[in-house]
Amino acid sequence: MKADVLVVGSGITGCAAALAAAREGADVLVVTKATEPEDAASDWAQGGIAVTQSAPEEFAADIRRASDDTADPEAVETLVSESRAVVEDVLLDTLEVEFDAVGGGADGADSTDSTDFDLAREAGHSSRRILHVDASTGAHVLRPFLQHLSARDGVRIVDDATALDLLTEEGTVRGATILADGEVEPVFAGATVLATGGIGDCYARSTNPAGATGDGVAMAALAGATVSDMQYVQFHPTAYDPRTDPQADDDAQPFLVSEAVRGEGAALRDADGRRFMPDVHEDAELAPRDVVARAVSRARDRTGRVVLDVSDLDFREEFPDLAALCDDRGVDLDAGIPVAPSEHFLCGGVAVDDRGRTSLSRLFAAGECARTGVHGANRLASTSLLEGLVWGVRAGETAADRGRGDAEAVEYAPPRDSDPALPDAFADTKFDRLGRTMDEFVGIERTPDGLGTARARLRRLKGEVDAYARTRVSQSIYELRNACVSSLLVARAAADAPSAGCHSLVDPDGSEESDDAGRGVTPRADD
Repeated sequence: MKADVLVVGSGITGCAAALAAAREGADVLVVTKATEPEDAASDWAQGGIAVTQSAPEEFAADIRRASDDTADPEAVETLVSESRAVVEDVLLDTLEVEFDAVGGGADGADSTDSTDFDLAREAGHSSRRILHVDASTGAHVLRPFLQHLSARDGVRIVDDATALDLLTEEGTVRGATILADGEVEPVFAGATVLATGGIGDCYARSTNPAGATGDGVAMAALAGATVSDMQYVQFHPTAYDPRTDPQADDDAQPFLVSEAVRGEGAALRDADGRRFMPDVHEDAELAPRDVVARAVSRARDRTGRVVLDVSDLDFREEFPDLAALCDDRGVDLDAGIPVAPSEHFLCGGVAVDDRGRTSLSRLFAAGECARTGVHGANRLASTSLLEGLVWGVRAGETAADRGRGDAEAVEYAPPRDSDPALPDAFADTKFDRLGRTMDEFVGIERTPDGLGTARARLRRLKGEVDAYARTRVSQSIYELRNACVSSLLVARAAADAPSAGCHSLVDPDGSEESDDAGRGVTPRADD
């Protein structure tokens, strides 16, 4: 197969890149592992999309502050300055997404200037600026996006297909090898855009859907692209925790409890009923995500349990989708929602510029697999979908200009597939080892010795996986390879970097090397 632009991934970023490239007249091929919209992390996004209102500098300042003052100022300026235009163009004018309006229901406004939108506020934001659809915004954006692209001339979507490796020729990316219907074939492209999402499957506990195996990061790194800031793995403070819920069934699954719930007044309490966040940060529950996640983790370790108290808001009325998830699991809302931090978002990734260009010619990356510099050491809530839109559009436009009419076939060696297939349990067992290693040693708080142990274990695991991958081709084997590569990149980067944001390096006695007091944190003797 050939295409002017190959897009790997079908979340909001991949869709934005495909739309932008098609608008520029390129022949676009979207390849995705997904078979349903809910296979993409974008579909799971709850909170919404932050959009610049009347004070753009305030928005930029919030992003920088949440990042522990490590965000790239130029990248932040790009995000903030383009947020309104891209949301109005793509989401309102093209997809006609009906964001929640003041007084309930949906709004048909065609501009973010409208005062009719029910703008939400989440942690780290100094004002209300988040467009949303209940607490399931991602599904209301991604599904119409996929429908729009499916009906658009110039865009082909191949689902249930796995990108295996990038095709390179003297430092230039010429496409990728694809596994579909049990067969491997090359896709030659004038330009390739990676929009593969995050690394949730590297951890045992994550808010990501299954399949977030770091594919784009690993493929790019193995091809020689620059990868940076991998130590910055963000943990969401409030994922439902069935482990401490006395009402939970044995098979109860965790789910993300949107930051918007805290934005509306929910409080975090430990097992003794004490609200602990006011003693930790001046913004209490609306402190930056990394600060809240560490505080929740410590309170949970100290007392055995943390709950999100929703008694001061009309939870069922304001968050019906979340209330339904709680009901499905038998959560007693009067007693609070049991929560614990969970891996959520990779702030680093494949290093890109303001147009999504990587260090390899004709290779672009955008969304969670890319390091744009916007998030620095910690992402501000509800900026991931926005970043995916802005950089997806910019990458798609530039990829179309670079790759239009320039897909060339190159020689390549297809992967060997000479040995019998492995049982399904093989990958499951290895992923279990991987997740336990990352959770224990490369989690919310890390020690130098623990990172050394993690690196040794991960190298051994990757060696085992590589031995099998040399003579077998399957989605699970390549996903496992990619997850091992991505995990090693995280552990290596964490061992070489000082504490900042969501990378918290501590001494073996538990004392932090970073100066959290500089972020408005009040140290506690029992922390």
